[in-house]
Amino acid sequence: MDSWIKVFENQNQIRAEIVKGVLEENGISAVVMNKKETVYHVFGTYEVLVPKGDALLAMQLIQNEITF
Repeated sequence: MDSWIKVFENQNQIRAEIVKGVLEENGISAVVMNKKETVYHVFGTYEVLVPKGDALLAMQLIQNEITF
């Protein structure tokens, strides 16, 4: 995962999955990484990662195309 970079982070898994879906619809590979602690799932976040070469385009899409 060294060649991947975080472009979105949120405590809500559904929002992270929406971002992943929008990125994939636009031809950008994306994965959601669960960074929540394992016992109570209270602390931590979900991160959306993309390949480093797609990071700029991904961040532009997230800013311009996605509203919550």
